[in-house]
Amino acid sequence: MIKRITINIVRFVLALTYLFSGTVKLIDPRGTQYKIEDYSAAFGLSRFMPESLPLVLACLLAILEFLLGIYLFFGIRRRLASTLAIGFMLVMTPLTLYLALKNPVSDCGCFGDALVLTNWQTFGKNVVLLICSCLALRYYKLMPHFVAKRFIWLVALCALAFACAFVSYNLWRLPVIDFRPYYVGADIRKAWYDDQQSFGQFQTTFILEKDGVQKEFSLEEYPDSTWTFIDTRTVQVEPTEHSGVGDLLIQDAESGEDLTEQILCDEGYTFLLVAPYLEKADDGIMGELLSLYDYSQEAGISFYCLTSSGEQAIESWKDLTGAEYPFCLADAVVLKTMIRSNPGLMLLHNGKVVGKWPSTALPTPKELTINN
Repeated sequence: MIKRITINIVRFVLALTYLFSGTVKLIDPRGTQYKIEDYSAAFGLSRFMPESLPLVLACLLAILEFLLGIYLFFGIRRRLASTLAIGFMLVMTPLTLYLALKNPVSDCGCFGDALVLTNWQTFGKNVVLLICSCLALRYYKLMPHFVAKRFIWLVALCALAFACAFVSYNLWRLPVIDFRPYYVGADIRKAWYDDQQSFGQFQTTFILEKDGVQKEFSLEEYPDSTWTFIDTRTVQVEPTEHSGVGDLLIQDAESGEDLTEQILCDEGYTFLLVAPYLEKADDGIMGELLSLYDYSQEAGISFYCLTSSGEQAIESWKDLTGAEYPFCLADAVVLKTMIRSNPGLMLLHNGKVVGKWPSTALPTPKELTINN
């Protein structure tokens, strides 16, 4: 009885972990794509990998993890599911150990932006899951089915259909849940200022000597006059919380002027056309963009294009689309964090995100009811 309860606890730990990991990846397949590209760059595989392969792998990984969680939860093909779980962990556990030791990427991305773990935390998690997988395979017969055998195929088919449809929707539109700091409703101006202030915090300690022994003291711990002052040491304090918005730096593409504060402090409305790579951006929406730009000019709304592309790509985009809006430079990683579309459109009001649209669903001027 105790063994049966233990094995089923193990089974639910595995199932819920895979369901959570798979669902997060289904919601944000682009995020997984970017993480796979980071891995490729870290291991020197980028030149051997076709451009579309990371996205394909991201979608397949999301669907596989989700289905594995469904199979384990409902007891479908218990032996096969447990074997796949072991195989998955036998690949990921050594990989995450290498990541923890060498740190070629900051985090493995196993739970996307929904739950960020350090590389050592990820390795520890994978060791636990590997042990759980071995137990699940060893005693798979103790895991009961939660669906009648004649309906197993139906549950499996529905799960596959849902996973494929859900990941496709999130690719075509935007993630239904935005785990990043630029979600609709976020006050990015406040977050940016908070991050800037945290980066600027310093701590001073005093080095004093007594009886030939030197020690460091903070201002609150400063000792009595029997100690002799030697020196001070000032270090920048690592921020305890960092939203990530502080990494945003927007520079005018022509003059190099820093426009970040100006844009975030605009008390009116501001359109940001976010295109990490103009040379790869969807140019089939040029008519819609020009209409939106004309609308912004008539309504007195600022309009900027943010990109990490160079001067040549910017000029090519202008020639191709007839763009007259100003271009600004920003880091590609930050731009891909802002919106999962190339290009994508963001609308700010008084430093807050009030709208986000992918290139596949840009709003028309008639749909925008803005009281400027």
